[in-house]
Amino acid sequence: MIKIAVASEKEMVTEHFGHCTNFNIFETENDQITKSESIPNPGHKPGFLPNFLNDMGVNVVISGGMGEGAIDIFNEKGIEVIVGASGDAKEAVNEYLKGTLKSTGSVCHEHQHHDECGE
Repeated sequence: MIKIAVASEKEMVTEHFGHCTNFNIFETENDQITKSESIPNPGHKPGFLPNFLNDMGVNVVISGGMGEGAIDIFNEKGIEVIVGASGDAKEAVNEYLKGTLKSTGSVCHEHQHHDECGE
């Protein structure tokens, strides 16, 4: 079983991981979604969300963009990070399961420069 968390704005993949409205959590088995739930973002504090999702047993995180600090923590915990995703959260998960969703490596530096996420 693979548990995938999508940083979302309702049903859509959000641009900024830490500032998402909710996480759509999908449980998958044999490349099929078996269960999904939406949980509100418990709050954006440095280092908090990666640990929160890790405690939930998440294996993969999908987002539009994400700060380097969060990516580092996920990597340390062996959680795969896919950034550069957009559109419908469930669609992104299905693409990931098919192997067609590739991470663009789009790291957000929005804390220093406001224009870099658009590149």
